[in-house]
Amino acid sequence: ALEKKVVKSKVGEKVSLPCCHEIPSSESLHKYRVYWQKNVTDVVLAYSEGNKISQHERYQNRTEMDPWNLTLWISPVEILDNGSYKCVVQRNSALVCSESVILLVTADFSKPNITAEVSADSCELTEMVITCSSHGGFPKARISGALNNMSMEWNASWVSESSFSPYNVTGKMVLNVTKDVTITCSVESSGFATSASLLLKKTNNCVVPPVPPPYNVITASIIIVIIFILAVTLAARYLPRHVCSHCCKCQDSVEEGVKEHTKAPMSSKVTAETSSV
Repeated sequence: ALEKKVVKSKVGEKVSLPCCHEIPSSESLHKYRVYWQKNVTDVVLAYSEGNKISQHERYQNRTEMDPWNLTLWISPVEILDNGSYKCVVQRNSALVCSESVILLVTADFSKPNITAEVSADSCELTEMVITCSSHGGFPKARISGALNNMSMEWNASWVSESSFSPYNVTGKMVLNVTKDVTITCSVESSGFATSASLLLKKTNNCVVPPVPPPYNVITASIIIVIIFILAVTLAARYLPRHVCSHCCKCQDSVEEGVKEHTKAPMSSKVTAETSSV
């Protein structure tokens, strides 16, 4: 079996599907019958004797055929156009050629949206639920992740209305963040890739409580305080007595001096009186 031709196109673009025969310049389409079929059963477009004889309703106003090289043009391309097409050419009821071509339709996924929700927090780490989502792509995409350039796996899920509808993809993971890190989410499909990054910050930076002083330091401090209190107490008791006794001694000395000074003249008078007698 001959390898089938493959043509790729994105949703919304204009695509051309080649046929297996080209009409010589000396002839015209009037001598031919041309059928473009999809999945064998559906006739997309058919010409006979130069006139259009059939066209599928889903391809109305979206298809045309080149009258010389018999190329089928489709615009704008839809996801449902994805599939195998066959060009069948007859001349005077004889088969000229029949060849298939595969149309692969893709749709680009949106730029991933990354969100982070804190589920638990402590001084040591911040537990986060990370969600990465992208939508509107076809076919089903592969989603991958990286944490500071280290590969990580997402718990991925895909949603689509049918096998020929755009996909929405969502990836989730739980991370224990012990420091600020960057997480990247990438979505890849049919050679197309898009990615986004988010900085994850550890939210709880606890203040470390001061370390209490060692037991021996506390004991020494208590002893010093006690000695100081005893010294103050003894000083309060000793100093008033010492000052008082000192004052008393001084006062006694003064009084004795006064008495001696008073007694001296009296003795002289007695002596004088004695001398005169």
